[in-house]
Amino acid sequence: MLDRFKMHVLLLGLALLMLGLASDASSLGLTVHVVPLDSDGGKTVRAHFTVIAPSPCPSLSELCAPGEDCLVHTTPLPFTGTKPSDWCVRQWQKTVPSDYRATISLGSRTEFFVSINAEPVIRANSGRLNHPAFVALPPPLRARVNCPHDFHLSVKDLDGDKVRCRFASSDKGECVSCTQHSFIELDGEKCILSFTGQAPAGQYFIYLMVEDLIPSPRVNHATDLPLSSVPVHLSLTVEESYFSCSNEPVAIDRTPKDDSVLFVLPYQEEKINTDYRSEEESVLEFAVVGPPDLYRTGFTSVGPLATMAMAWIRSENNLTHLLPICFAANTKSLQSEPRCVWLYQRETRTLPAGTELKCEKTEMTLVLPITSLTNINLAELQLNSPTCPVNYNNTHVTATISLDGCGTKTVHSGPELVYTNTLKTVRPYSMISRQPLLILPLACRIPGVQVKGPNASIEMPTEKETFGEFRVWIEFYLPGTGPLAQFTRNPTFRSNVNSPQRVRRSVDSETGSNSSNSTGVSEESGSRIKQLDLYVRSNCSVVRAEMIVNDCIESETEDFAISRPILEQGCLASSNTLEIITTQNNSRVYRLDLSTIQTNGTTLYVQCTVNLCITTMPSRLCPNLCTSSRSQSTLVGSVFTSSYTVKSGPVSLVLTTPAPTTTAVANTTTAANTTSTNVTTATTATVTTTRTTNTASTSATPAVTAATTATSITTNTASTSATPAVTAATTTAVHNTAGSAPYQASSLATGVILTTFSIFLQKMLLC
Repeated sequence: MLDRFKMHVLLLGLALLMLGLASDASSLGLTVHVVPLDSDGGKTVRAHFTVIAPSPCPSLSELCAPGEDCLVHTTPLPFTGTKPSDWCVRQWQKTVPSDYRATISLGSRTEFFVSINAEPVIRANSGRLNHPAFVALPPPLRARVNCPHDFHLSVKDLDGDKVRCRFASSDKGECVSCTQHSFIELDGEKCILSFTGQAPAGQYFIYLMVEDLIPSPRVNHATDLPLSSVPVHLSLTVEESYFSCSNEPVAIDRTPKDDSVLFVLPYQEEKINTDYRSEEESVLEFAVVGPPDLYRTGFTSVGPLATMAMAWIRSENNLTHLLPICFAANTKSLQSEPRCVWLYQRETRTLPAGTELKCEKTEMTLVLPITSLTNINLAELQLNSPTCPVNYNNTHVTATISLDGCGTKTVHSGPELVYTNTLKTVRPYSMISRQPLLILPLACRIPGVQVKGPNASIEMPTEKETFGEFRVWIEFYLPGTGPLAQFTRNPTFRSNVNSPQRVRRSVDSETGSNSSNSTGVSEESGSRIKQLDLYVRSNCSVVRAEMIVNDCIESETEDFAISRPILEQGCLASSNTLEIITTQNNSRVYRLDLSTIQTNGTTLYVQCTVNLCITTMPSRLCPNLCTSSRSQSTLVGSVFTSSYTVKSGPVSLVLTTPAPTTTAVANTTTAANTTSTNVTTATTATVTTTRTTNTASTSATPAVTAATTATSITTNTASTSATPAVTAATTTAVHNTAGSAPYQASSLATGVILTTFSIFLQKMLLC
């Protein structure tokens, strides 16, 4: 028998070795949530797999063999990310032996080994099968060279057991090529991974096992025997550090706390808001790993602020009771601390005979026998809204519930439309009682086949409908000239005293002028330009639309391989730039002091990232990104366009014609975005680059040099003709996106009573 065991271990080791030699592919993250099956005493388990794989997203078509108890979760709302490289999440569930080891391949780029030890254990305190621990899977982790960082793993246990983490062991057949990294430390009792910072840039894989133990006092912890062990695979990408180690994005305002638990009733919609602030770089994406059908909407990133809403509706499903949602904010170089929240699907009980819920076209009617309401105070029963009465007599509790009142909510469950309400016990805040509580969810469902017709869909306004058709571009003019010369001739500079991080050149007053307020300084042809006005413009005609400039950089090369900031996160990056106040909400003007720029050549390029904003309330203002007090409410109370990047062509730093004197007048026609001047063109060059299915064209005849570059993701065609005094406008077409709100239906087909009757005698505590 011993020889057979040794042979088994030898063959397993050889197989694992060959696997490690045959392929360097690995998952970017993996967890398995294990649920023992009572039908065979726990000899088999239902394993719920969540895997992060590199893109292109692999197919799962070969995971389930015919006749297997196996289900691949469809991905109508796939979880994807771009940092540190493109990735996606794949999820499936499968019935496997409680002691399970297997090599799983997802396409040609992802292959990994899984080890599960969940052999049946009957718990002495409950007489039920033990449940292994649950571990939340964070998005691919990022860290920086020489920046120590702790990563907390979020773990839960339905049985209330103590949870411990440890490195996987190849000697135990738990992993392949899983050598421990010297720069990764593990606090097993707290499940905290510590990156010391002492690692070169690169991607590393971490293999862990998570165990549950009976939470009883132990004199010698080394003798603790785990009840089960489940695998966790993580990836850590170490990147070069360009910022301080403490300058990562941080969660603010409405973002839920890490490890928090949200209890979800059947057909209840649970909403989660994520708000972040990133001082160094704008947030590019929220990386999210969560349960199937988790909605993500409203992602907005403007300067240092970013927000996104998530929602999950509990419909009929065969997922686990505990469902983690993990998220992190990614910028180009930084990642916030990953956070995880847990959705807990409350258990349900079957209602007694005689309970009825009738669904009509405008209301639902509940009849509930009071014999089932043991020790419940009927006077405390209430619907979502207290304005709708709940009646009762000696035999029944009754309620008539309006579908468009009484606090009734409308949610989607797959193709169905569901009206939901809840009958529950509501007590005065001052009352403390040990009496049981009643929570009874109610729902009327409309099959998807009936949710059709002209009134079935309500669409949110598209970007085009909100802001109209517009273009965004860049122009350059000598001070005191151009379409906004009335503001630049005797400029008023915006004060930057509220900037939270940077100290810039002070001005005489909020409405005063600076010593650099030249008004069309006369220069000779061939002389170097000392000052230049940068116009960031749009032709949006909506009165309340405001332009927000997030970032601008300048470079001597068109590829911006080496660049210097003009604006960062909406703030002026140095004393070499001042913003000129105008009355044009759809444009911004910046005075550039070119005398301080050390350049080897005679041209420069400028690139800016911009949004347009409209507040939802006329009394509100769009966010001022460069203030010391920035609240996420400024994003929530505003509507934004997508972020657009606009680039200039080469801007000459040397005058090729005499500059206009202070008496020179520039004739402008701003309504058509066309500017004509009394100076002639020296050189003309036109360059158009775009990632679109349509075209953006520009014709320009500037006085110093002309070039155009259009860069955007667009669905429309835009063209412009411009003749500015210094360089051509940079034009970009806008990208219109449409969204939809939950639709309504005019008829009801089926009524259901949720098989939920929850009388909570005590509160369940989750570790």
